[in-house]
Amino acid sequence: MIQIETAANDDSVQVLTFDVRGETFALEAGLVREILDLPDETEVPGAAEFVSGVMNFRGRVIPVADLRLAFGLGRADDTLDSRIVVIELELDGDPTLVGLRADKVHEVTSLSMTDTEPPPPIGMRWRQDYVSRIARRAGEPIILPDLACIFAERGEPRSAAPSLQPVS
Repeated sequence: MIQIETAANDDSVQVLTFDVRGETFALEAGLVREILDLPDETEVPGAAEFVSGVMNFRGRVIPVADLRLAFGLGRADDTLDSRIVVIELELDGDPTLVGLRADKVHEVTSLSMTDTEPPPPIGMRWRQDYVSRIARRAGEPIILPDLACIFAERGEPRSAAPSLQPVS
């Protein structure tokens, strides 16, 4: 599970908020490397279903993951607001760049970790282990996904396709 870092004397954390199929998600801002307009993507036959393809990012080929599919929300058409959020996270012990498809990127903001709670054990429409915490802002839920779990569950490719590769 990705640990969200907070200052020693403060329980707040800086997060980037974005929408995926009408749901608001948040990622620790320190993971974000860049926010891009939609680049050209190349499909990868046999890749995990939620990996929509690969893209060129500063001379490197990186996977593009669609959280809509990982969370079972189904595919959606891209809009003028659609973006790719390039993040760096540790997978299999190596720093790895991944592009995450977002329907709309909102802002970097602070969330108080005391105002978050673990996902409920029942009643969620998503896999509980894919959600690290749930926050509320103005009465609306903000989902903090557990990216380590999502990418650990990337599953076996349907054929001999490349897996997510670490950045060298």
